[in-house]
Amino acid sequence: METFRKDDKYYRAKERLTLIKKFYMSLTFFIIFAIFIASLNYYVDQWRHPWFLWAVGGWGLGLFFQGAKAFKWNPIMGKNWEARKMKEFMEENDNEPTVKF
Repeated sequence: METFRKDDKYYRAKERLTLIKKFYMSLTFFIIFAIFIASLNYYVDQWRHPWFLWAVGGWGLGLFFQGAKAFKWNPIMGKNWEARKMKEFMEENDNEPTVKF
């Protein structure tokens, strides 16, 4: 049973590493794309209409959420939110009267 737990930890760590690696690759492509599209926008109309910001902003927002998932950053629910809620719900069930039919 102990080897299964070690393997489980290994696979979870490997999955997280894969997420972080994908985030860094996406970040690299994002930077390259942002520079290219900004240069194209400058070449076409000298930034009189900065349309490249829409593409960069949309992709950047998606990249932000990808990074939050990869690095397990969730400011709304916190670190132990799930464990606290589970304990709270279990205590609620203990205090409720049981109805038998």
